Amino acid sequence: MDLAVLWFFLIAFLFVGYFVLDGFDFGVGMSLPFLSKDDTDRRVLINTIGPVWDLNETWLIVAGASLFAAFPEWYATLFSGFYLPLLLILVALIIRGVSFEYRHQRPERTWKLRFDRMIVIGSAVPALLWGVAFANIVQGVPLDEGHNYIGTFFDLLNPYALLGGVTTLLLFFTHGALFVALKTDGEIRERARLLAFRAGLITVVVAAGFLAWTVLAFGTVPAAVLAVLAAVALVASVLANMRGREGIAFGLMAATIAFAVLTLFAALFPGVMPASNDPANSLTIANASSSPYTLEVMSWTALVFLPLILAYQGWTYWIFRKRITRSTVEVGAGAAH
Repeated sequence: MDLAVLWFFLIAFLFVGYFVLDGFDFGVGMSLPFLSKDDTDRRVLINTIGPVWDLNETWLIVAGASLFAAFPEWYATLFSGFYLPLLLILVALIIRGVSFEYRHQRPERTWKLRFDRMIVIGSAVPALLWGVAFANIVQGVPLDEGHNYIGTFFDLLNPYALLGGVTTLLLFFTHGALFVALKTDGEIRERARLLAFRAGLITVVVAAGFLAWTVLAFGTVPAAVLAVLAAVALVASVLANMRGREGIAFGLMAATIAFAVLTLFAALFPGVMPASNDPANSLTIANASSSPYTLEVMSWTALVFLPLILAYQGWTYWIFRKRITRSTVEVGAGAAH
C-alpha cells in the first residue's frame, strides 16, 4: 500500500510536469492569431517552442505508461470510459505536430495559414479537454460493479467539468503568452505581455470559481491549502507581469498550474476513480494498484532514470534559453523543427 501511495503521487508529479511544460506549448499555439501580424511573427512564435515541444509531450507518454503499470484498473476504466475525449486529444496532438513540420514545406501563404489554423485547433482542443477529463475524474462518474463506465459522452460535459476545461484552457493560454514574452523581444514581447495581462485577469476569475467549487464539493484540508497557494501564485503572476518581470511571472504561472493539478489529486486521494452512482463501485489506490513486486521494480527504475530525464530536459532548456527576434528568424533557415 505504501508503494501504491508513492506511485499515486509520482503520477501526479508526471502530470504536473506535463501540464506545466506542454501547457505553455498549447498557449503559444493558441496565441498565434492574437500575437502575429505576418508570417515572420508566426515563425517567431513557433520557434519559441520549436526545440522543446516534442520533448514536453514525452511527459504525457511517461505518465500514461506509469498509470498503466502502477494502476492497471484505473487505466482500463479511464481509457475505456473516456475513449472519445482522449481520442480527440490524441488526434489534436497529431494535427499540431504535423502542422509544425509541414507549414514550411511550401511557400504559398494559403498553405501556411491552413497549417497555422491547425496548430491553433490542435492546441486549444487538448487544453480544454484535459480540464474536462480531470474534473470528471475528481467529481466521479457512473461505474458498474466491474468498474466499467456506464455513462455517455455527453454525461462528461457537465457544468463542473466544462468549467474545469475552460480553466485549463485559460491557464495554458496565459502561460503561453508569458512564455512568448520571456522568449522574444521587441513588439512581439510587448504584445505578449499585454495579452498575458488581459487573459490573466479573466483567468483569475474563472480559476477561482473552479478551485472554490472543487474545495467546497470534493476537497480536503490539503486540497484547500493547495487551492489557496494556486490562487496566490496566479494573482502574483499577473502582478509580476504588470511590472515587466515576465521571468518571475512565468515561474509563478508554472507554480499556479502545479498547485492546481495537485489540488485535484489531493481532492481525489485516496480514490482514483470515484463512482458517482454507488461508492461501492469506486476505484481506490488500494483496489486499483498493481502487485507490490511490480511497484517495487517500477520504483527502482524511476529512481535511476527519472533524474537523468530531468537533467537532460534542463540541459535542453539551457541550450535554447536565448530570446528569439524577427531578425533571428529572417536570417535563419525557416521554421523550427
